[in-house]
Amino acid sequence: MKVLMIGDVFAKPGRDVFKQNIEKLINDNQIDFVVVNGENTTHGKSISKEHYNFYKENHVDVITSGNHIFKNPEVLDYIQNTPDLLKPMNMYKTPGSGYVIIEKNNKKICVLNLMGNNFMDPSNSVYETMEDFLGLKIAYDILLVDFHAETTAEKIAFALNYDGIITGFVGTHTHVQTADERILPNGTAFITDLGMSGVIDSVIGIEASDAIYKQKTGLVKRFQPAKGKAKLNGVIIEIDEKSNKATNIKRISI
Repeated sequence: MKVLMIGDVFAKPGRDVFKQNIEKLINDNQIDFVVVNGENTTHGKSISKEHYNFYKENHVDVITSGNHIFKNPEVLDYIQNTPDLLKPMNMYKTPGSGYVIIEKNNKKICVLNLMGNNFMDPSNSVYETMEDFLGLKIAYDILLVDFHAETTAEKIAFALNYDGIITGFVGTHTHVQTADERILPNGTAFITDLGMSGVIDSVIGIEASDAIYKQKTGLVKRFQPAKGKAKLNGVIIEIDEKSNKATNIKRISI
């Protein structure tokens, strides 16, 4: 089985580069299951119902998110009726689910969305949340985790702590793809950050001039999504059909 996991899709340029490449990616790599982080899909913040439908019309099985998921109030109206749109499981008492199980190719695939505690919006302990989740003893064959967090150290530590329990661990949020993809000692496919699907010459998706102005002056600036040439970032994880263990992880950047 091959799983495609795509990093934070940022605004229209991210949607466009996703749309332009998803069919070919799936066909060329014989992809069986697709996960996309969609928390920046709509104008760089959250995801509208229209854009949720956009993903479902373009082969996406599960949409994960992060700290921006509820920045668009519309999400509150529909997230409870779309179990394949996840919010971080440890995001206090907010609506929606932090995990979902999808059956594909006779495999029960569980996708779990978590948010880090370091330098992020306040949330419940990610370790306590993970232990509570494991305590549910849910039946699944494959466990994929989108860990939305700021620091590399927190992502690496968490992945190593659950190495062999998680099938595929991907970090999101920083929008910069890391070059440390590997199979961890006990078998978990790992990358610190998938990277962003958005404009290349931007500051993590926003217009560079907006970010530069704020950094140089300290003044408030309304950020706008950048325009220009975009890149799609993510990974392909191969999973053995018999053992349900990850056998390979390949970084993609298109």
